[in-house]
Amino acid sequence: MIGDREVGRVGFGTKRLAGSNGQDAQEQAIALLRYAVELGVNHIDTADFYPSYGVSRPRGPSSAGSGPHNDFVSLGWANDVVRRALAPYSDDLVVATKVGPTKAGLARPDQLAELVERDLRSLGRDVLDIVYLRQQGLDSIAEHFGVLAELRDKGLIRQLALSNVRMQHIEEARAIAPVVAVQNRYGVGFGRVNDEVLDFCGKEGMAFVPFFAVTAAGREAGGVSADDTVLAIARDHDATPAQIRIAWTLTRGDHVLAIPGTGNRDHLAENVAAGDIHLSPEQVAVLDALTDQS
Repeated sequence: MIGDREVGRVGFGTKRLAGSNGQDAQEQAIALLRYAVELGVNHIDTADFYPSYGVSRPRGPSSAGSGPHNDFVSLGWANDVVRRALAPYSDDLVVATKVGPTKAGLARPDQLAELVERDLRSLGRDVLDIVYLRQQGLDSIAEHFGVLAELRDKGLIRQLALSNVRMQHIEEARAIAPVVAVQNRYGVGFGRVNDEVLDFCGKEGMAFVPFFAVTAAGREAGGVSADDTVLAIARDHDATPAQIRIAWTLTRGDHVLAIPGTGNRDHLAENVAAGDIHLSPEQVAVLDALTDQS
C-alpha cells in the first residue's frame, strides 16, 4: 500500500528510461512503459527533473575517454513520455512524481507550486497521485513540505511523500501532513544507514521505496554492482544479480516496494519477475552480512 492505493511490490522507475536507444529513444520508451503495464506493473515512479540522455554520438577528438557518449536532451522528458504512453490513465495505475531539484539547485519553497503545476501539465493530470519532496542538504523541510501540504489541501495532490531524508525530516513532515512513503537509498552492499527509517516506515504504515537497490555503490553511474556473493546466489536461482538485489530488498518487510529502472525490454521483464524469487533464510542472512560490512 502507498497510502490508500494498492500497488504491486515491483514497480517501474523512469530515471533510466532513455537507455541508449539513440534517435528512437522516445518511441522505444513509450513502448517500454506500455510493456511494463502489460506485465502487471501499476506503480510508475518519475520526476520532471529526470534528464534524457537518449541521443548517442561519437566522442570528438577533444572529449575524454573513448566510444560514444550521450548528449543531454531535456528535462521533463520522462514525464512527457509517461503521458504519451499511458494517458488516459487506468484507475489502478499509481504515478508518483517528485519535486525539489532544479537546474539551479534545490527549489525554494515559493517555487514548488510552479513545479507541481508543471508536473500536472507534463503528465496530463488534474491531480497528482503522489508527490515526493526530494530534499538535499536541508536541516528543516517544514517550509517546503508545508507548501506541498497546502497544494494537497487545494486538491492538486492526493498524497505526499519524502525522498532522501533523515528521521528528523520525517517527524517534522508528519507534524504538518500525512506522509505515505519514503524513498531513501538502500540495497545489498550499501550499509545499514537507513535501517531505522525502513523500520519506522513499517511500524507507521508508510511504504519504503529504496533507490540505488540495483546499482548500489555505483549510484548514478548505473549498471549492476558486481559481487561474487550475489552472483553465486543468482546462479542458485537461475537468476540475474539484479534480480537477487531486488529480491533481497523485498525481504526487508511487506511495506518495502521496488522501483528498478531500465531502458531495456528484457531487463524490465527480469526486474518484474524478481518479485517472485524467494530467497532462503540462509541466503538472506548471507546478504544481510554482506550489507552489514559495507
